[in-house]
Amino acid sequence: MSATPATTAYHLERALLPAGVADDVLVTIADGRFASVEPAVAQPAEPASWLPGLTVPGLANCHSHAFHRALRGRTQRGRSTFWTWREQMYSLAERLDPDSYFALALATYREMVASGITSVGEFHYLHHTPRGRPYDDPNAMGRALIEAARQAGLRITLLDACYLAAGINREPEGVQRRFSDGDSAQWAKRVSMLTDDETVKIGQAFHSLRAVPRDQLSADPDRPLHVHLSEQRAENDECLSAYGRTPTELLADAGQLGPLTTVVHATHLTDTDIDLLGTTHVYVDFCPTTERDLGDGIGPSRRLHEAGAQLTLGSDSHAVIDLFEEMRAVEMDERLATQQRGHWTADELVTAATATGHASLGWGDTGRIEVGQRADLVTLDTRSPRTAGTGADSQTAVFAASAEDVLHVVVDGRVVARDGDRAEIGRELEAAISAVWS
Repeated sequence: MSATPATTAYHLERALLPAGVADDVLVTIADGRFASVEPAVAQPAEPASWLPGLTVPGLANCHSHAFHRALRGRTQRGRSTFWTWREQMYSLAERLDPDSYFALALATYREMVASGITSVGEFHYLHHTPRGRPYDDPNAMGRALIEAARQAGLRITLLDACYLAAGINREPEGVQRRFSDGDSAQWAKRVSMLTDDETVKIGQAFHSLRAVPRDQLSADPDRPLHVHLSEQRAENDECLSAYGRTPTELLADAGQLGPLTTVVHATHLTDTDIDLLGTTHVYVDFCPTTERDLGDGIGPSRRLHEAGAQLTLGSDSHAVIDLFEEMRAVEMDERLATQQRGHWTADELVTAATATGHASLGWGDTGRIEVGQRADLVTLDTRSPRTAGTGADSQTAVFAASAEDVLHVVVDGRVVARDGDRAEIGRELEAAISAVWS
């Protein structure tokens, strides 16, 4: 990101603050953080820019596979399963190199920024050349993602994934050789070559309990750890057959459940699984637009919350990039599963998409409009055909708004998206995706 202006002031017509919605809020930003948040009753020392609409904290997309954006509209045709979709995804993964990955990720991240996302957790397992050999820079693909996020204007937590097997007791096959470092020690060595900075955090991931053998479940206890967990019943069946344990129980046995752990999807769980995830206070990342697109199922989001787990959200395969839709879908899916309404409040879902989501990515100083926090602002049009007359509050954000209603985005005090950017972003996406498939 380019240098942040030393001091900036915004007059927010309406803002979602930790204490609730307030009208006429003056925020001043110094060195990328909120220096003051107060009623706009006095003339600020610096001229204040007017932001009409409802301004909310920046959104955290906690689960992204950037290259999957090239699959949108191409894998939804006809009858299929998660496993047939995976073969289409593998075909795409074979085509990418650091340059094409950068171009695709940059356009995808720009789409995210324009939708109000200010931090992304990139679950990264496409590491090596098509023949499975390291690039001259073993982290060339990861660095392409980091630079794409930097140029798009959002923070990134690179969740570099350990992926060692095609399934339990099965060697990597075909394109999976691009994913594997051979063993967890070599994976950790490669990841250690990457470093944090002001807009980058290096996290870690186990791709799944199918792809990482039980004796390789070792990770840095001081960094965020994300894991695909029980997305498909076949993973549970495979673990039970091989180990006599569910994937959740395997993670618990390995000491990998805790406050820095995020389990992704968590769709097919036993009562014991839910208790383990709750009592260890993990983050649980739901990606409803992907889970419904792939036919994964509906996870027990409210039961996990009540057990002690913390909800976060992601757009995963990017069939849709719209965290407002992800928020809304968590509640709507619960309604379908239970035939009852009112499981999640709008405020709870906004918190999942903002403060809690950022915390799961290691950005605990982000996600609230308050003094000392990193200065992220996402302003929504409250007069669009979708939002007009809905109250201009958290209910509007969750149950009415969409990514198309985002007018203005600030990350760390710097403007990174404005109304009118979408046409250019569309052209960039078209060019990057066409180049991949050509």
